[in-house]
Amino acid sequence: MRAYGRRKVLALAAGVLAAVTACTGNGQPAPTRSAVAASASPSPTLPPPAVTRAEAAEVFDEITVTDDTLRVKSDLQGRLALALDLTTGGQTPLTVAAYLSTGGAPPRYRWGAPTLFVPRFGQAERAPWFSALATRNGRPTLLTFAKSDRWRLSSAAQLLPGQELPKIKLDADGYAAAVAPDDKTVTISPQFMGPVHASVAETGSAGVTAGLIAGGPYTTEVAEQIATDRGTAKDGGLGYDSIFSADNWPVYALRTENGGALIQYSLSRNTSTKNMTDKSYIIPVPEEAGWAMTDSTVRLSLKLTEVHQYATAVPPLTAPAAAAVIAHDGALTRASGD
Repeated sequence: MRAYGRRKVLALAAGVLAAVTACTGNGQPAPTRSAVAASASPSPTLPPPAVTRAEAAEVFDEITVTDDTLRVKSDLQGRLALALDLTTGGQTPLTVAAYLSTGGAPPRYRWGAPTLFVPRFGQAERAPWFSALATRNGRPTLLTFAKSDRWRLSSAAQLLPGQELPKIKLDADGYAAAVAPDDKTVTISPQFMGPVHASVAETGSAGVTAGLIAGGPYTTEVAEQIATDRGTAKDGGLGYDSIFSADNWPVYALRTENGGALIQYSLSRNTSTKNMTDKSYIIPVPEEAGWAMTDSTVRLSLKLTEVHQYATAVPPLTAPAAAAVIAHDGALTRASGD
């Protein structure tokens, strides 16, 4: 049933794509930036890559159009399950929350033509991926698609106001280069990006990782807010803690022209509030968690889980400086209490 449902939705999405193409005028499809970028063929002196830019352009179109088709509220059986089949990594819990928190009417997106960043993986690569920068409802958003048995959307982070994507290093054929998890030519290796960010978000400028990531609303300011909330809770007879974790979320990194890296990763945030001495036995449930709870207050404890996805520009080791978070998206994904 699940496979049949997916084929049905993909067929519907293909129809949508065909209709869009047919309406471009004079019977000729208007070229998109993704199509133009994909037109060049790999250099004949190199073996064909595991993922071509033409294939990446097709994946972007198929997944974004199918996702939009599913977001239209309807009586299609298993609609959420079909939507989840398009996702992996941090996008999976975020998609669940988007559907459940809106009564099955998640926000729809208008996508602009993508600029593709496709690493030149060899044919033996078992887990290829690529990134794309496209406008989502008019806002530049960095996406990453990963392949296991098939292609899925793994990450989506919107560029923050005033931020621009660093220039990605491309070869003569327009392919990017992936940065290895343990790369030591950048100030923060990709495999340590999540844990370092988690530490800064919890301890701010006082921790051992202070200075590795620039201060701001997703790093030091979060730590300051946690400290404030902990003090307020204590005054009210409550215990409070908020912990960030890299878990086993995938990490993707592209080489930038300056020798640094653009690293994309996810963090989970688990916040707990416990009744220590409060005799009123009232712990309010935040408004944003109301969709996941039956009551507006709990007596003894409240647990909230969020998933956040980021893109961070990391300088090369030859020019050390604080890394900068340039893109973010996230939401509350689970709540429980007693």
